[in-house]
Amino acid sequence: MPGSSFGNIFRLHTFGESHGTAIGGIIDGCPSGLKIDFEFIKHELFRRKTHQGIFSTTRKEDDDIKFLSGVFNGTTLGTPIAFIIENKNQKSSDYESLKGVYRPSHADYTYDQKYKVRDYRGGGRSSARETVARVVGGAIAKLLLKSLSIEITAYVSEIGTIIAQPNISKISAAAIEKNILRCPDNKASQSMLKLIETAQKKGDTLGGVVSCCVKGVPAGWGEPVFNKLNAELAKAMFSINAVKGFELGGGFDMCKKFGSEVNDEMFSKNQQIKFKSNNSGGIQGGISNGNDITMNIAFKPIASIKKSQKSISVKKENIQFNIVGRHDVCILPRAVPIVESMAALVLADAYLLNKCSTL
Repeated sequence: MPGSSFGNIFRLHTFGESHGTAIGGIIDGCPSGLKIDFEFIKHELFRRKTHQGIFSTTRKEDDDIKFLSGVFNGTTLGTPIAFIIENKNQKSSDYESLKGVYRPSHADYTYDQKYKVRDYRGGGRSSARETVARVVGGAIAKLLLKSLSIEITAYVSEIGTIIAQPNISKISAAAIEKNILRCPDNKASQSMLKLIETAQKKGDTLGGVVSCCVKGVPAGWGEPVFNKLNAELAKAMFSINAVKGFELGGGFDMCKKFGSEVNDEMFSKNQQIKFKSNNSGGIQGGISNGNDITMNIAFKPIASIKKSQKSISVKKENIQFNIVGRHDVCILPRAVPIVESMAALVLADAYLLNKCSTL
């Protein structure tokens, strides 16, 4: 299946379906000698886990990871790192009634058109269950970036009509994790929870925005013209299920302003180059400029709602049906570690590419 690999040097290939035997991956290009913190990887998987609150699906997977190659005595060998995570809590029977139905806004119809066959159990390969492999790859990329003092922090900034207004200077990963919605604005998160409860009672779902900030990336990373750092980040984020929008730095708001209002003026202080603002989001000309890399990722509401819907069958008949099974009301809190993982994969790759271009 083309399209299941991501990256150039630091490369992740994933495999597996939602209700198959296992989800797994192969990481190629990871440098040798990197110490692997297995507890950290488990923690990252826990952050993505289901069954975390009223907003989450009740599917409960252990997400126990088994490394098959590439690591010896807790250290990477420089060879491909293969791993699997078994699926243990499938309820494929929930989908028997849907095997002849194209669910609205799912990949059912498009997969059928492309492959002439599809795994209807939970969406098969198009399920968000696949992202568990990305989190493993992202965790190892994070360990590589941590050795370079690079920190990636994402959080929920919007759910539905509720917009958080956190104190950016005081945002910390620890504070974000203490909040059930991973929103650093406690007042806004309470309103978000009420909105989620309302949606759940109505059998509906909600979307929103995950914001992400990367600190410590030096100036000079990125491969113009077609592999710009911002283009790679956008591709990474759009590869995540339900993502429908991406903006870097000032994003769409800059379209409403004059150039004099959004240009990031530069100055020198103690022989260090500084910027008066960061509307560019830390990337200019597709290359990092040393500022924080800031981005917003928009997620549409999950398509699996419990309300009765109209659609068509695989026989092209008009039908009305109800979706059964276990589904998220709002994916945003669980999407936070996935966003961080995809950012980490891009930046680990950019680091290794930059090393090659400056030899």
